[in-house]
Amino acid sequence: MADSSRDLQQRLERTLLGGPRRYTRLEVAERAGVPEERSRRLWRALGFATVEDGERVFTDADVEAMRIADGLVSSGLVAPGMEVAVTRALGQHLSRLAEWQVHMLWQLITDNPELARNDRQVTRLVERLLPELEQVQNYVWRRHLAAFAGRAFASPEEDLETRSLVVGFVDMVGYTRFTRQADEEQLTQVLDGFETLATEIIAEHHGRVVKMIGDEVFFVADTPEDGAEIALTLAERTGEDDDLPAVRAGLASGRVLSRFGDVYGSVVNLAARLTSVARPGTVLVDRELAGELESLPQFDLRTRRPIAVRGYNRLRPSALRRAKEKPTGRFASSQELAAEMMGLAEPAAETPEPDDFPAASRKRRRRR
Repeated sequence: MADSSRDLQQRLERTLLGGPRRYTRLEVAERAGVPEERSRRLWRALGFATVEDGERVFTDADVEAMRIADGLVSSGLVAPGMEVAVTRALGQHLSRLAEWQVHMLWQLITDNPELARNDRQVTRLVERLLPELEQVQNYVWRRHLAAFAGRAFASPEEDLETRSLVVGFVDMVGYTRFTRQADEEQLTQVLDGFETLATEIIAEHHGRVVKMIGDEVFFVADTPEDGAEIALTLAERTGEDDDLPAVRAGLASGRVLSRFGDVYGSVVNLAARLTSVARPGTVLVDRELAGELESLPQFDLRTRRPIAVRGYNRLRPSALRRAKEKPTGRFASSQELAAEMMGLAEPAAETPEPDDFPAASRKRRRRR
């Protein structure tokens, strides 16, 4: 059985790596015309384990990739001082994608035991699926290139690395307690449901997911309106879904540093701090964003008392809500005044704390 597993692994490697392992790292560097130390740095940056100089683990595809990478630097597309950072970002993102795809393949084999009994069938399956996966990945990549290029060339005077954005965090309430009582299937169901809903809403309102951080989604939007819509819609939709927990959100606006798909700066820290103090089902925004949203009639802002959080001694957030419909016409103001005098005007009450996570033993939600 062990020999069979090794044979299958070798066949899959030849398929996935584009040929047998035949070169040492030094031979790859020599054939590609790249300095030895530089090839070592790029290999580490891709996230691969260090190999001994005499170990034959590289293929013809490795030689070609190293030659192409060197050509990108020589052409000026990638600055010489940035090649390791670019390589690191590429390795980190594709590593996660590869892990998910192998898990998907393994699940397919597990669900079809007849495949596992024949190693050659598994190899043929991978050979058939690999070009299709590459084609889909290439399509998605080109689509994203087109979207980002469109935004970049629409505002050529704007610095793409440092610019003003709305930064938001939305996290699930009670996640830590839920993980202690949920099994793997329940945890997977909640995480998949939240990630699916979050990515759909963020895309619908022209935002971008920076990353999912366990029970939390970190996103950015170009306009205050889009950022507010994302946070409010996500809070509303999770509140309507009995299989998902309540969420809380924090938004801040200002200049950020965009680097290799991630976003950095004090605005990011501020949005994270606001999220940590928001009540379940509520959205808190910083003073800068509140000023940008106050002129939009579809939103209502209620200033909160100053609070102290890590890094901010007197943070004065505002609670963001959807504006309620008001009477219109010539008698609108008199109707509001009469209602206020008679004590019928609805008070600006705090948003009640909603239900927490769905119970691990059933699909309906329970009180905290």
